[in-house]
Amino acid sequence: MAKKQKCEIYSRVVGYLSPVSEWNKGKKEEFKDRKT
Repeated sequence: MAKKQKCEIYSRVVGYLSPVSEWNKGKKEEFKDRKT
């Protein structure tokens, strides 16, 4: 069985990709509520 590895999630913001882990708490909550 393979080891678990953290997966980095990126989201497109104003035309460029940004890692969600770098966002502030408010933006992370907004991202969770967003339907994709």
